[in-house]
Amino acid sequence: MNQPLLASIQVGMPREYGEEGAADPMDRTWTTGFFKEPVSGSVWLGRTNLDGDGQADLVHHGGPDKAVLAYSAEHYSGWRESLAKPRLPFGAFGENMTMESLSEADVCIGDTWRIGDTVLVQVSQPRQPCWKLARRWRIKTLALKVQQTGRTGWYFRVLTEGHIAAGKSVSLQERPYPEWTVERANQVMHIEKTDIDAALELAAIPLLSQNWQTTLIRRAEKKERDINQRLIGENE
Repeated sequence: MNQPLLASIQVGMPREYGEEGAADPMDRTWTTGFFKEPVSGSVWLGRTNLDGDGQADLVHHGGPDKAVLAYSAEHYSGWRESLAKPRLPFGAFGENMTMESLSEADVCIGDTWRIGDTVLVQVSQPRQPCWKLARRWRIKTLALKVQQTGRTGWYFRVLTEGHIAAGKSVSLQERPYPEWTVERANQVMHIEKTDIDAALELAAIPLLSQNWQTTLIRRAEKKERDINQRLIGENE
């Protein structure tokens, strides 16, 4: 594997978009921080977010376990072709960090990664795409496609705050759960949903986000919630 790099950084604050009472749900009003713009130079990464970044829905986004969203730069060529959007820019999937030479198969739950010289981040969970991704690109099935392909990205919690900048190297410092790649965690959560033993094994990882632990335990207890609201939401 080539040396991983932080290829690009994107931030954006919540804003309201759309038209009140529009006939097409895709045109109706919604509030989101999904629209991210690239940052040049260094930016401060704090415990819960990057300077200049914010989330509209603090129930399902943000907080220490989901301080920043990372996404693989390697996925973009495939999406540009399959979505017929040849100019799809970094940040198109709402990510704060676009990572070069890292994907869901290369990153594990609980990994600690160093960015540059001082910043330490830890993988807390895979990203679960929601309806706002579909609304952003006006493709109703896009959140489901991202989930099914496993090209979801992942969240970092911040262990050591500091300044980061695009082009900085990213290096693995600790890997306590090498068997639990983000790719495998996605499989258990979204594809192999009848494998309760695997769900409980994943839920038992103390460095997995509390949200994912709760969801997996609820599955074992046959109390899992319907995911259609997350995937489709206000798009119909």
